[in-house]
Amino acid sequence: MSGWTYFSLKWQAIGWILIGRQAPALSCFDRMLALDGQDAYALASRAHLRAQLGDKPGALQDYARLNALPGAKAADFFNQGFLQESAGQLQDAEVSFRRAIALDDTLDRAWFGLGLVLMRQSRLDEAIVALKRNTQLQPMSPYAWCELARIHEKRQEPEEVVKIIRHLQGFEPKVAAQLARETGVNVKANPV
Repeated sequence: MSGWTYFSLKWQAIGWILIGRQAPALSCFDRMLALDGQDAYALASRAHLRAQLGDKPGALQDYARLNALPGAKAADFFNQGFLQESAGQLQDAEVSFRRAIALDDTLDRAWFGLGLVLMRQSRLDEAIVALKRNTQLQPMSPYAWCELARIHEKRQEPEEVVKIIRHLQGFEPKVAAQLARETGVNVKANPV
């Protein structure tokens, strides 16, 4: 493909997206891929746009093609795993999240996604490991802490739930209060 045609289509797609016109942008990405079916930028962009438009099967097809290319990125495997998890494809999502983590051990979102997928498969010991890694990478984010508390609640380990709620009280008191209500655990505020 000529450089001019490629950049023209790319900038047209960006322009369409900026003014909220996804259909013509999608057409630009389709044309780019008709010229070069292995264009990673066009595949990633079209996959993202398809996902935004609710076309999960199309987005998953694009991510599968993209992630089969040399030089696939951790973020693209994460995106594929996210869509697979939301489509109920738990084993495929686990593979995608693990591949993302293998490429970038610090991708906190992939650890969180892996933890959720493992929870949904009732593999709680493994889920705890993944969620704890997420909390190491994102200590001030309440999401993995809440999921850890839910796991401990399922396992009837109220003392662990209390520890997590007390921890959350230090930086997310509203989330801590909500979690205490959800779990039925009565936790007094930590003394300062």
